[in-house]
Amino acid sequence: MTGASVRVLIADDEPLFREALRDLITATPQMTVAGEVGTGAAAVEFCRRWPVDVVLMDVRMPDLDGIDATARITALPGATRVLILTTFDLDDHVHRALRAGASGFVLKDISPARLVDAIRIVAAGEALLAPSVTRRLIAEFTRRRAVRPVHELTPREREVLTLVARGRSNAEIEVALHISRGTLKTHVGRLLTKLGARDRAQLVIAGYEAGLVDDG
Repeated sequence: MTGASVRVLIADDEPLFREALRDLITATPQMTVAGEVGTGAAAVEFCRRWPVDVVLMDVRMPDLDGIDATARITALPGATRVLILTTFDLDDHVHRALRAGASGFVLKDISPARLVDAIRIVAAGEALLAPSVTRRLIAEFTRRRAVRPVHELTPREREVLTLVARGRSNAEIEVALHISRGTLKTHVGRLLTKLGARDRAQLVIAGYEAGLVDDG
């Protein structure tokens, strides 16, 4: 997204909150409001018709909830990312949202500056989770392991996956492993293919489920 304006769709059933988000995004350089909708079904239909980089998605909305809407949007052609923005910090919402293909999950009490950063991070293809969410995800996914073909990964790919699951940025991983941006992109691309993951957020899930991250 470097040099391009990030197109953001606001999906929330509260008009005043949509207005606040619209004002924030409009005032942010290289970021534009692609549209505003008040239901999950309208968000899906908008993404079918118009290009959107990031959807700011509320969870509880009429017609179709934000998580089901997320699943439908991420199944569409294109690379639209979904950032779940909600007042409800519930485990079930987090797990369902990530399974549905959401790239991030933050709470509505996030500061405006951090929300702008979150939109940029998700637009760039990275995953972003609120700290409280990350801590509980570690505990949850270490309890219920899923079969993942991590045995097919090279030692370097396992190192990259571990750091991705710990929430490290590309820059931090490059420094930690002494590799270039191009090499890291190659490793991430291979991880996505080998693990059948759609994006970086699903790599985070894979790392948890494979036991590469724990409370330590």
